[in-house]
Amino acid sequence: MSGNQEPILVKEESVVGLPIPLLKLKSWQWWVLVSVNIFFLIGGQAASVLLGRFYYDQGGNSKWMATLVQTAAFPILYIPLLLLPSSSSAESSSEPACSLKYIVLIYVLLGVIIAGDNMLYSVGLLYLSASTYSLICATQLAFNAVFSYFINAQKFTALILNSVVLLSFSAALIALNDDADTPAGVPRSKYIVGFVCTLAASALYSLLLSLMQFSFEKILKRETFSVVLEMQIYTSLVATCVSVIGLFASGEWRTLHGEMEGYHKGQASYVLTLVWTAVTWQVCSVGVVGLIFLVTSLFSNVISTLSLAVTPLAALVVFRDKMSGVKVMAMLIALWGFASYVYQNHIDELKVRRARQQAQARRVEPPC
Repeated sequence: MSGNQEPILVKEESVVGLPIPLLKLKSWQWWVLVSVNIFFLIGGQAASVLLGRFYYDQGGNSKWMATLVQTAAFPILYIPLLLLPSSSSAESSSEPACSLKYIVLIYVLLGVIIAGDNMLYSVGLLYLSASTYSLICATQLAFNAVFSYFINAQKFTALILNSVVLLSFSAALIALNDDADTPAGVPRSKYIVGFVCTLAASALYSLLLSLMQFSFEKILKRETFSVVLEMQIYTSLVATCVSVIGLFASGEWRTLHGEMEGYHKGQASYVLTLVWTAVTWQVCSVGVVGLIFLVTSLFSNVISTLSLAVTPLAALVVFRDKMSGVKVMAMLIALWGFASYVYQNHIDELKVRRARQQAQARRVEPPC
């Protein structure tokens, strides 16, 4: 996640099927749930990126294995699905879903895209430090604005344009930084490959979010909690299958035994690194979907992007990544672009609320 397990976009006003237990929550109980999901998202994303970098640092070299673990623990997502089922009344009152063959086709196509996106992220993390990788991933907000304009009819305002320019400039600073810190043994040419792959993965992930939103609005026409979570589960299943096929088709599976034996921290550490990387990715996914469900997709997106600022700081402590002046400047510019994007969405949300209040006021006015 980079951001590769980050939020499926769902409009706040169209989410239905809120479980009855949530409606009975007190304010402090709701805040506890929100705080737990924020912790899951930020902690899960930061830990998964750091563990992915640790896997490479300690002798791991299988890009397909690094891709596989990003979705392999998807059965964990059945836990919130079972604990927080959507109300049957809301499900029955929603518009009929499209036929099963179209749903399967959507899941397969999106799952294949996720697998390809995860592979690009794996290559990027192989050749970049964790802090540099996370800063480049922040460009997904800029790509998201562009794809949302063309696919989801989102307006392209001055604030959004400002965000796109700033985030692009931040990425350019990272690309042109001659003093960029790279993992040991990685030449400049591989650094460029890592940069391009991470940038391409951020763009592809943003396209994926827009396609998911388009699927909810125009094809599935249902945006309940269970439908959102089911899409996460079944697309992850497809992505996992594609990753397993890639692992065997590439021949990398033959090197896994030797990779485990040569792992610097030992074989047990090798297995635990892969297992916990898989688990933390799905913990992040639980936080993502939980925030969409409890608050809004925008809030989930904001927290997810905010966590990209946490990872470079964590990398400073864990891996002693260098924080050069250029990298600090790139981070500050990225945060400025991020704030611009969030403020525009805040303005849009205020407009929606105002329009809703006016509509409600007109309905309660007595006829003349």
